[in-house]
Amino acid sequence: MRIQTHTSPAAGQAISEQLASFAVNFKASDIPASVRERAKLLMLDAFGIAVASHGYEFSKRAMAAISELNSGGRSVVLGSDKRFDLRNSILMNGILIHGLDYDDTHSQGVIHATTSTLPTALAMAAHHNKSGDDLLTAFVLGVEIATRLGSVAKGGFHQIGFHPTGLIGTFGCTMTSGWLLGLNERQYLDAQGLALSVASGSLEFLNDGAWNKRMHPGWAGYAGVTAATLGRHGYTGTRLAYEGRFGLYASHLVGRDDYDLNLATQDLGRVWELERVSVKPLPACHFTHAAVDAAARIYEQGIRAEQIKRIKVLVPAEVVKTVCEPEEAKRKPVNSYEAQFSIPYLVGTALLKGRLTLDDIDEPALSDPSVLALAAITDYAVDPNSQFPKYFDGEVIVELKDGRILREREAMNRGSVDRPLTEQDIVTKYRDNAARQVSAARSLEIEKQVLNLDKVSARDLAQCLGRIE
Repeated sequence: MRIQTHTSPAAGQAISEQLASFAVNFKASDIPASVRERAKLLMLDAFGIAVASHGYEFSKRAMAAISELNSGGRSVVLGSDKRFDLRNSILMNGILIHGLDYDDTHSQGVIHATTSTLPTALAMAAHHNKSGDDLLTAFVLGVEIATRLGSVAKGGFHQIGFHPTGLIGTFGCTMTSGWLLGLNERQYLDAQGLALSVASGSLEFLNDGAWNKRMHPGWAGYAGVTAATLGRHGYTGTRLAYEGRFGLYASHLVGRDDYDLNLATQDLGRVWELERVSVKPLPACHFTHAAVDAAARIYEQGIRAEQIKRIKVLVPAEVVKTVCEPEEAKRKPVNSYEAQFSIPYLVGTALLKGRLTLDDIDEPALSDPSVLALAAITDYAVDPNSQFPKYFDGEVIVELKDGRILREREAMNRGSVDRPLTEQDIVTKYRDNAARQVSAARSLEIEKQVLNLDKVSARDLAQCLGRIE
């Protein structure tokens, strides 16, 4: 029998009512200083990734397509002199931030909340001539709500075949947009109900390395702005968007009874989930990071590919469908996206080179016979000691031809909430990514604007981000 947790025991309100009440009363002064500073770093990280993405084919094809669909407008495309209409700029910027799969992750919600919420907040705040502080506040609100809505599922969306970044991101973007539009409680209720009908995100791309996932967060923003604007004008939306008979969780978690609807609003405004967002140290699916780092440590022991007989990787049961299957396809990725979701390829790369960079998942690297040879002898097993989703943990076991067994375990993935990257780590990552496309001077200008966001307008920041050399 499904767990009946669809109303708050304390308030007896629908989830959408509780979120609407929270959003209406949410203000910049509610946000602790530490959360504000963390939010700026998450923004900086995202903008650096967006700039770097211009060097890749997926961004060029997306730009061409969205240019064709564009109806004119002044909204900024990150790292470009292009200007799109409001919603198409959000779509494009979401693709740029998410396209390299290098963007941050909220582990418990298993969601990239920044990558949908930030393009939405930036475009809406600039369009409506809001302050940088307003932009930051709307961003924090969206992240807090999206991460909680994702956490409800306890990793279940991935098991059914839905991508929370697109699916749940729509609701976060709806609330972000609603705050910048000044919605009242009734309008927020309508907007959330409407978001239910436009939220989407399938994981079918995992079977063939297709580019679907790259557009999910931008589409979430596009849909969220649409839902919020319709709600603002009194277009009626369903009231039980989350816990209803055909609501979000019943319809997208069919057959699962382990989700907890109370997590949608638990400690909202008291515990800040944004501080639990993990910045990625590696350009690949976060589920793979522990295994990659473990493999790199084996490399550091002086082990070389020709000594290796067999490799086994222990992974959480919940990530098998994402990074281990289908097995043959994972051993021979045909494009960078397949490689980023391939335990065999990524572990093979780390065992061979002791590293994983953007260059290691670029198309030319995928045909490296030495990496593919290691991928061919890599198997996986379910990790009985996994703490997923608290940590995206893993273990690599290498059997050598001389009979020795080497094993390295990452019980707590690097970048996680209990093992976070430092502020300097994040700034360095931003600078390295930005340097792929812009000068050091331009990179520094963006950095200063973002880290001093409360002293600039949203339009000023947008214009800074929308300039090329």
